[in-house]
Amino acid sequence: MADIAFLLLIFFLVTTTIASEQGIQRKLPKICENDCIIDVNERNILRISINGKQEIMVQNEITSVDKLKGIAKTFIDNNGVKLETSSDNPTKAVISLQSHPQSSYELFIKVQDELSKAYYELRTDYARNVLGKSLEELNKSDKILLKNAYPFIISEAQTK
Repeated sequence: MADIAFLLLIFFLVTTTIASEQGIQRKLPKICENDCIIDVNERNILRISINGKQEIMVQNEITSVDKLKGIAKTFIDNNGVKLETSSDNPTKAVISLQSHPQSSYELFIKVQDELSKAYYELRTDYARNVLGKSLEELNKSDKILLKNAYPFIISEAQTK
């Protein structure tokens, strides 16, 4: 009897699959207690939208997903070129991401990935050039400095 129970146990262990959940890791903002309308200078908003035709539009101009990382980096990091189309400061840069209900989930994830890559590269450069360290060498306080220098601000809320 014990042999059959043992064989059944082995059978279920071998044939059972454990689903590993994956997703986009994001820290959600704190719950807004009072008036949640935040006044943001239009210059500090990079508007990205995905329409129903699977086209990516940045500031109402169609672009490809390959160019998105560069556009985001230029917009966020005004410390270099100081373009009029850049944000006032990396801490004030807001990326507004809107998607049409018929846009594909795959394209939405690709856009999110490109935006994440832009922030990752900016933070890596900051760590190397300002802190003089690689990302692996950063201690907890350095990581806080890094996140404060380039806060990851992406809004999926409807903007006015």
